[in-house]
Amino acid sequence: MNGAFTNNNNSAKNKYIYLDHAATTPVLAEVVSRVNECFTRFYGNASEPHLPGRDAKEILENSRTVIAEILGAKSSEITFTSGGTESNNLAIFGIAEAYGKNGNHIITSEIEHPAVLMPMKVLSRKGYKITYLPVDSNGLVDPGDLKKALKPKTILVSIMHANNIVGTIQPIEEIGHFLKERNVIFHTDAVQTFCNTRANVDNLGVDLLSLSGHKIYGPKGVGALYIRKGTKIMPHIFGGGQEQGRRSGTENIPGIAGLAKASEIGFRTLDDKIRRLSEMRDYLKEKILGNIEEARFNGHPLSRLPGNCNFSFKYIEGEAIVLRMDMVGIAVSSGSACSSSSMKPTHTLKAMGLSNEDAFGSLRVTIGFENTYEEIDYFIEEVKKIIQDLRNISPLYKNIHKF
Repeated sequence: MNGAFTNNNNSAKNKYIYLDHAATTPVLAEVVSRVNECFTRFYGNASEPHLPGRDAKEILENSRTVIAEILGAKSSEITFTSGGTESNNLAIFGIAEAYGKNGNHIITSEIEHPAVLMPMKVLSRKGYKITYLPVDSNGLVDPGDLKKALKPKTILVSIMHANNIVGTIQPIEEIGHFLKERNVIFHTDAVQTFCNTRANVDNLGVDLLSLSGHKIYGPKGVGALYIRKGTKIMPHIFGGGQEQGRRSGTENIPGIAGLAKASEIGFRTLDDKIRRLSEMRDYLKEKILGNIEEARFNGHPLSRLPGNCNFSFKYIEGEAIVLRMDMVGIAVSSGSACSSSSMKPTHTLKAMGLSNEDAFGSLRVTIGFENTYEEIDYFIEEVKKIIQDLRNISPLYKNIHKF
């Protein structure tokens, strides 16, 4: 597979295994090489007319073209940002301010990333009316609920392409084409889907789309926002007027070039990646549900990200599983947001109807194309032992399973 990691270690037990690709990904060697080249050779400011500046400008515009072609967009519709969070904030605040005179109603879903939900809270304090659409037990938004929620003063709908916790892919195409008929601006957070599934902006029917580099084997600190031609947006970073005045500041040429290189590799290998990760995901799902009692698979069984598996295990906490897995050399994540003062179950699982107990006992395993079946088997072997060990010391488990 071109641009993929190679795995020369035949023993999964003798190395650290990374299964948390929804959080971030390793950086491909080709991407590192491209980034370093820009740091050392192409260090100019793209706004300057001299040779180093012109070289940097060429890299900037070529990178913009790469992203645009993958999305089926025009180069002028791509604005580079510092990542998915900034892209989401620019989309939401920028549209709210640009179209606020037309209305003050915005629609989103209950399971969005905090980079969408927090801006919505800020806007609600400024007088905007926010409707949060519910999801079903698989984490799917019902387009019918959206149609009912639409009002004459609705100026923006923001629904994520795929959920970062359970991997459910939303019916964005159906929603997008419905909203287009009603001239309502549509934004999607595609951070989890860009170069992981197909994401053509015309097929999706979106006006704005957010993406990020570090989810696709690229560098952290760089992303982009697609803004359809004719869509007005108010900038939130002011200065020299870079990025067509949408996002001022000297462009991060090494990061942008790294994003373009990772995107190019990811798109070129996409079909093989989808096939392989889907097969590994289904293998892992079958083995876990077939070998561990009282385990639940969360998210849509079919309409989901290729490498995402989310499980709930009764009577124990996902955070404890994560810590135990780390001790045996495996990185996974929990569905719980833990802090020193509180522990809350993820809002996504609660919105799907899971009890606090099941939500606390969730575990997210996200596979990358460098992972092997040997690594998956080692994970299964270790997680079975860890779950049984944790259940053996769980008061809940002991009360239910008295001998």
